[in-house]
Amino acid sequence: MPDLSAFPPQGMLHEGWSAQADDYALSCGWGANGQTLVVGDVAGGLYAFQAESGEVIWSKKDIHQGGLLALSVHPNGDRFATSGQDGSVLIWDLDTGQILHSIKPSKSWVEHLSWSNNGQQLAVASGRYVHIYTSDGNEQWKSDEHPSTVSAIFWSKPDELASACYGQVVFYDIKKKQENQKLEWQGSLISMVLNPGGDIVACGSQDNSVHFWRRDTGKDAEMTGYPGKPVQLAFDQSGQFLATGGSDQITVWNFQGDGPEGSLPGQLVLHPEPITSLTFANQGMVLASGSKDGSVFVWLLDKNGDGSPLGGAFVGERISGLQWQPNDSSLAAIDANGGIHVWRFKVR
Repeated sequence: MPDLSAFPPQGMLHEGWSAQADDYALSCGWGANGQTLVVGDVAGGLYAFQAESGEVIWSKKDIHQGGLLALSVHPNGDRFATSGQDGSVLIWDLDTGQILHSIKPSKSWVEHLSWSNNGQQLAVASGRYVHIYTSDGNEQWKSDEHPSTVSAIFWSKPDELASACYGQVVFYDIKKKQENQKLEWQGSLISMVLNPGGDIVACGSQDNSVHFWRRDTGKDAEMTGYPGKPVQLAFDQSGQFLATGGSDQITVWNFQGDGPEGSLPGQLVLHPEPITSLTFANQGMVLASGSKDGSVFVWLLDKNGDGSPLGGAFVGERISGLQWQPNDSSLAAIDANGGIHVWRFKVR
């Protein structure tokens, strides 16, 4: 295990700005074409920052009774949605911080939110149900009851949504309001990601494995040997590489050709504690990773999925989220102590 001491941003990560939320920073996203960073904390605090200076544009307190659970920025960057323990979903104007629409899909927690690729629909998961709303808050569709609590949702196409729960991933045609495909496996699926083409789905499992399917054949496979639960999963923009957590190492599987079956994955080793966040840049084979100890590294992958560090920083608190600015010129990190950090990413 590497011996890591606190350090300022190094390599291609450069000083930007930092700010402080009132509680555990849960989620963040870039809006207004990357000019605004919005952050939500678990107590229900919301904060909008000017991307270049870090100046607070507006802030809110206690937006959800009981606390915030999810935040998702609209693809156009002009609005975002939040959900909470109070069973409500709020759609906000990003520039002004004013509520545009209020939705009450459930009396129970609303744990997952996701805008469709074209921004016309908002998927909401609460308990064993998935709801679809228009961008102005009108309900379009509600799923049948799932066998267990929905653990993840992901848009595979503008009008096709995938949901994961115990033992299955189901794809729904939202226009036709019907099930397109069901992929079954006897295990508890705790996270899910699809490649950009929507034809490969990977899920982290409660049994410390990653399970994946190729949708065209229904063929499935399992990657085992993780010391912990691989909650963190990320495909790069080409769909070739799947980065996975599950330990203090990042395991990168290569899906090119017939892979990853029968091939050795890449291993990225620098973090001293388990991986808590993974996200690929919007362009190129550049991956950002965050860890339980507060370390952040940026990696450049080679054609095999191995890589070398381009830069790093250390904030001293568990990294709860990482988000690349749309043009990849900055990297935002949020942490368990409410810390908000934005570093510039560039060659010196």
